[in-house]
Amino acid sequence: MSNLIEVNDLHFSYGPLKVLKGINLAIPRGKIVGIMGPSGCGKSTLLRHFGGQLRPSQGQVKFMGQVVHELDSDALYKMRLKMGMMFQVSGLFTDLSVYDNLAFPLRENTDLPEEVIRDLVLMKLNAVGLRNAHKLMPSELSGGMERRVALARATATDPALIIYDEPFAGLDPISLNTIANLIRTLNDALGTTSIVVTYDLMASLKVVDHLFFIHNGVIAAQGSVDEMLNSQDPFVHQFLHAEPDGPISFQSPANPYAQDLGMTD
Repeated sequence: MSNLIEVNDLHFSYGPLKVLKGINLAIPRGKIVGIMGPSGCGKSTLLRHFGGQLRPSQGQVKFMGQVVHELDSDALYKMRLKMGMMFQVSGLFTDLSVYDNLAFPLRENTDLPEEVIRDLVLMKLNAVGLRNAHKLMPSELSGGMERRVALARATATDPALIIYDEPFAGLDPISLNTIANLIRTLNDALGTTSIVVTYDLMASLKVVDHLFFIHNGVIAAQGSVDEMLNSQDPFVHQFLHAEPDGPISFQSPANPYAQDLGMTD
């Protein structure tokens, strides 16, 4: 099977608010895919369907050929073991050392002896340039170091899929470029598939193989980096060039302002 994830006619609403209105996309194995779009367009909601945290009101998500929302609790747990996640705020356990943060998923999900876990932890930290930081606590790390530790932990069990949620947010240019290069290098070295959700255009364009743009609950555009950079689609052009006027409105849908202020009859 060439696609790791297949999304077919995916719909989802939070009460009366329709967020996903028929998402269709396929994520090939071994590639780095970027998912982009304006704030509130449904990127995080889509990710939650990949992991089975949400159930669609219509349509389906397939992961490695399995329909996610049809899995029982045991099967869903086994599926999630094949996924790694780098959270937007790193998500490190604050009371555990760097070493124990990386050892945690290995101890919880494998029967490996501690000496093997030690070798794996140091190998993962070495891959992100932080082997000598294994005794530090998260509070002793800089922002860039914290992201690199989170990246190492996401790869700890060599998952089939790694999801990066805003991996470049708040980083200085050097740290940002380092993280971007690590995502590319680790993806190719591990033979995994990666999804990068970000607003940082320049960083994502350096590493992704394919881009999906979400707008109004559907895939508004998709293609390679070169195709998107040269696209004449008004939505893509406005987003990539950060233009204030275009299909993407700054204001979320609402009643007329004067009406809310009670200034109309």
